[in-house]
Amino acid sequence: MNTDEHGAERPDRARPTPQSLTGVGLAVLDRTGRVLLGLGHDGKWELPGGKVDAGEDFETAAARELTEETGLVVPATAVRILAVAVDGLRGLTRVTAAAVTEGAVGAPRVTEPDKIVRWEWFAREELPSALFSPTASVLDCLWPGTTPRGAADVRRYRVAGDVAQITSP
Repeated sequence: MNTDEHGAERPDRARPTPQSLTGVGLAVLDRTGRVLLGLGHDGKWELPGGKVDAGEDFETAAARELTEETGLVVPATAVRILAVAVDGLRGLTRVTAAAVTEGAVGAPRVTEPDKIVRWEWFAREELPSALFSPTASVLDCLWPGTTPRGAADVRRYRVAGDVAQITSP
């Protein structure tokens, strides 16, 4: 029950202490199947994406983050969730939705120069090795391979029904 003996809602239920971070990584594919990655100032490449705001669904968060970070536009209805990855790296539970979209409108540009140096398109076989950990996990969901790019202890829960056209080379 969520109330105390006087019928009042318990404070720890009304506003629990945050225990995890929920985010989304969006694999944006161009017409040739290349994926968009941004080079962070730490030398690691990352997908557009970020934190899911309170009350926001994964698709809406992905579309919002894409526009905020790259200037590209895609409707939330064009975003598909492939899987949810859960990890505990650095002592924080991170839940990341692995999302994909095709046909974003516009040309990618750096809109957050404090975070990203530049955006580049990469073919599946030319992905850089220095990847931000959640990005590696999302790419493992998009393009499963014999050698995972992400951490071994990441759990992936596939949620999409038919991703054959996206995951095939």
